[in-house]
Amino acid sequence: MISNRISKLFLGAIILPFACYGQKELPYNYSLFKPVPKSMMREMETDRPDVTESPYTVDAGHFQYETDFVRLVKEKTEEKKTNTLLINQANIKIGLTKSTAIQIGFQTYGKQKETDIATGNKEITNGFGDVTLRVKQNLIGNDQGNFAMALLPYVKFPTSKCDEESRFEGGLIIPMMYKLPGEWNLGFQVEVDRLKDQDQPSMHTEFLQTLTISHQILKNVDGIAETYYTYDFKEHHFSSFLNAAVQMKVVKDFKFDVGINYGLQHDAEKQFFFGASYRL
Repeated sequence: MISNRISKLFLGAIILPFACYGQKELPYNYSLFKPVPKSMMREMETDRPDVTESPYTVDAGHFQYETDFVRLVKEKTEEKKTNTLLINQANIKIGLTKSTAIQIGFQTYGKQKETDIATGNKEITNGFGDVTLRVKQNLIGNDQGNFAMALLPYVKFPTSKCDEESRFEGGLIIPMMYKLPGEWNLGFQVEVDRLKDQDQPSMHTEFLQTLTISHQILKNVDGIAETYYTYDFKEHHFSSFLNAAVQMKVVKDFKFDVGINYGLQHDAEKQFFFGASYRL
């Protein structure tokens, strides 16, 4: 009798993990043309409002629209002062497979005013902005676990009418996320970019590293605090930033946000924005 019970327990201990594993890892072949059913979709994750990107992809066959309704960018150097107004700086995200999504970023309208500090002369440009193509490939943690990581290469096409010196740019972003106890989230990102110089037609390489933490401060309202820095390998110049944002879930799959990216150095950008995210 006892021997029979021990045999059953032993057999169950061997079979059960494989049964659970099979249920946990059950593959599904959903794609752009065979969408994931809404009942099986993951919680909505956004790449905004912080600089740190999300390592999670949009579910296959679904779309997500994220945008700055308005973003104001202020920058001041020893030679000039620049104010930029951006309207509908958007990112359309399309889920292709279980762990791959494509993103198309564009700027509906931008207006830039440059003022020469020495002479007081002003130059104003405006129009449609650059178009950016990005592909997000999740490597781990898209569906389960407390750690997630992705690769996010991108290329920016010089379509801007606001910036007449716009050029091809590109880079690689590696976002990561830890889900901590107590519903705290810790984000981390490293990024290498090839960017155009501010005052000349040449290019430079820039490194970016971020650290962000978020937590629910009220029902359906998340508070986000972030710090990041950039390093220009050509000019050997650091820029450091402190950011803060609030994101509010209005209804399922629709969120508003408002925030600030504040450069600590006198010549670092100061950005103020509010926007939204919506998933279909």
